[in-house]
Amino acid sequence: MAPLIPRTATATGLTGILALATLVWLTPAPALADDEPSEPPGTVTTSPPPEVDANSPGLKLAEGATLASAKVLDIKSVVEDLGGEERREDTNTNVTFALQAEVLFAKDSAKLNPEANARIEAIAQEIEGQNPSTVRVFGFTDDLGTYEHGVTLSKNRAEAVHNRLASSLGPNVTFEVRGYSEDYPIADNSTEEGRRKNRRVEVSFPRDGGGGQN
Repeated sequence: MAPLIPRTATATGLTGILALATLVWLTPAPALADDEPSEPPGTVTTSPPPEVDANSPGLKLAEGATLASAKVLDIKSVVEDLGGEERREDTNTNVTFALQAEVLFAKDSAKLNPEANARIEAIAQEIEGQNPSTVRVFGFTDDLGTYEHGVTLSKNRAEAVHNRLASSLGPNVTFEVRGYSEDYPIADNSTEEGRRKNRRVEVSFPRDGGGGQN
């Protein structure tokens, strides 16, 4: 006959189990703040990169096809002084200086003022450092007055800058000199500030001794 288990022991054991179950059920889970991440930083996983079959027909050139030549992007850098009187533009191939007419000439004049010589001489030194065979000197005006007058004035101003540069650079440099009147504005002609920027002489030349310009 199996031994009898005292009722007191059975009742006590059952009571303890129920009490423990009640304690576990009533204990609330720790609350998370609304602004806490759902997962700790650094634990988020991403899908692995797809495998690429190097021998896939879709990655091969068609028969007889060739790859195009590599191209170097032309990076442009523009620096303008605080008053906007002088602007320098550099690319991989060319250097361009733009001088506002007001810093070189009196109003409606093509005669260089004394202050212009130092600015033009600085450009001449830059040209000597690059040693180009060709230098372009182009004149521009705003859209006030007649187009024909602008052509004459812009050409005469370009010639004045050209003559000053030629006296410093000597006969080994070929100059292209033109006047474009109000063509090719770089600013809005509806404001005086814009017109002042458009009244300019540009000196451009290739970098590092190049003979041609784009």
